[in-house]
Amino acid sequence: MYEFYTDFVICIDATASMAPYLDEVKANALSILQKYVEGVEESGYTLEQLRIKVIAFRDYKYDEVPMVESAFFTLPEERDAFESCLNGIEAKGGGGGAENALEALALALRSDWTTGGYRRRHIVLLFTDSGALPLGARADCPGYPDGMPKDLAQLGSWWEGTDPSFEGTYQPRAGRLIVFAPNAEPWTEMQAWNRYWPCFSRAGIGASEIDVESGIDLLVPDP
Repeated sequence: MYEFYTDFVICIDATASMAPYLDEVKANALSILQKYVEGVEESGYTLEQLRIKVIAFRDYKYDEVPMVESAFFTLPEERDAFESCLNGIEAKGGGGGAENALEALALALRSDWTTGGYRRRHIVLLFTDSGALPLGARADCPGYPDGMPKDLAQLGSWWEGTDPSFEGTYQPRAGRLIVFAPNAEPWTEMQAWNRYWPCFSRAGIGASEIDVESGIDLLVPDP
């Protein structure tokens, strides 16, 4: 059996509008992780390493702490710490309307991704109930991260591995992106990206079991 290494980064909209959905989003994220583990095993691989990271995002203009980024948790050894981190996310703040979701995605791509194993996955799950602000729209606000892509096109080049200025261990061939979001920009515009699967629903609420299973099929390697 082949060794398989996987990192997940889960990006969650933590603004106040997510309050009705946040518990179900957390449950859906855990369900996807479990189904992924089962799918990898069924495909004939040994999941040698599984790490999970969480990014909770809000608004740079309106929130004192607009982005909370954890370290990677190694499962199953650090499962309790991971679930405590996930369950500690509260829906609060935000200014209404679109959020800084693309900055969260950019931070996810700059993570310290695994490079081990015969095969690997670098998986990003993103949950939000709105569209996203253009990159740099809040660049003059306190705490805005350095080195962000200038626009969606450059973020796409990070994803595809075609931007020579990008620095990090993310590997495009290993990358998979699933976004649970409304049918709105930029999630619709990003359908030109490779290895991207949008599930158009409010933060994943109302996503059918068929939709979720299709997403798992995208993540799991072929036998």
